[in-house]
Order: sequence, then C-alpha cells, then structure tokens
Amino acid sequence: MELLLQRYRNGSDSTLGSFFVGGEFSCFTCEDQHQEIKVRNETRIPAGRYEIKLRREGGSFNPRYAKKCNFHEGMLWLQDVPGFSWIYIHVGNTSEDTSGCILLGYVATRTDRGGFVSQSVLAYEEVYPVIAEALSLGECVFITVRD
Repeated sequence: MELLLQRYRNGSDSTLGSFFVGGEFSCFTCEDQHQEIKVRNETRIPAGRYEIKLRREGGSFNPRYAKKCNFHEGMLWLQDVPGFSWIYIHVGNTSEDTSGCILLGYVATRTDRGGFVSQSVLAYEEVYPVIAEALSLGECVFITVRD
C-alpha cells in the first residue's frame, strides 16, 4: 500500500498537508514546522519515503489508543526517519500535539503561522483501519512525504 503526504503550507509554527491513501485524497495533515537545524519537539520530519509498521509495545500512546479505539492494533510507526525516532501518525490538532509526528484531520485551517487541523478523531477512525488491515494481511505499507 502506498500513502502520500503532500505538504502545501509551511509556516513558522506548523505545516499543513494533504494525505492520500492508494492515490485517493483522504484527509489533511498537520506537522511541526520546517527547520534547517532540528529542534527537539518542534521540527517536522524530512521529505522521503518511509515504511510504516505497527508498534504494539511500550510508550504511552499505545495503551491510551487501545482504550479509546476498539479497532486499535498498534501505533502507525514510520521507520528509519533520519534524525528522528518514534514518529507516528495519530490524532491531534496543532503543532503543540506533535513532536515530529503526523496529525490527521478532516478540516485544515490556515493561519499566518501555518495552520491546524480539526475533526482529527474522525479522520483517524477512517484512515487507521485501512492501513492496519493491510499490515495485518502482511502487506508492506509506505508513505512518501513531499515538500
């Protein structure tokens, strides 16, 4: 399965993008801003192509999501992101909700500092099961992140 995150709005605090599953638009994204030198918890991941796996153990996210979502099988975890670790696709609205991770939402609102997404839980509830099912069937899942 191929996913695409096409970034379209870069701001001083956040980055907005469009998220595609199998070539079809699915929702919007919000990430941290671009920075030449990484600042912990305030820098988006570099553009590139990353494999996604389910992370079922450890961390604080997995148990919380297992309680909230009856379909949860593990966090959607991007592999081998240069200079980053524990990068997930998850629920959230603003750059305050991410530390390099990708937030999903149905509505993207532009601001002079980038923007934010809303209706994040609804977007996640649509996207997550499709990706998790592909992974559970042994399919490789990749996301291409484009600036």
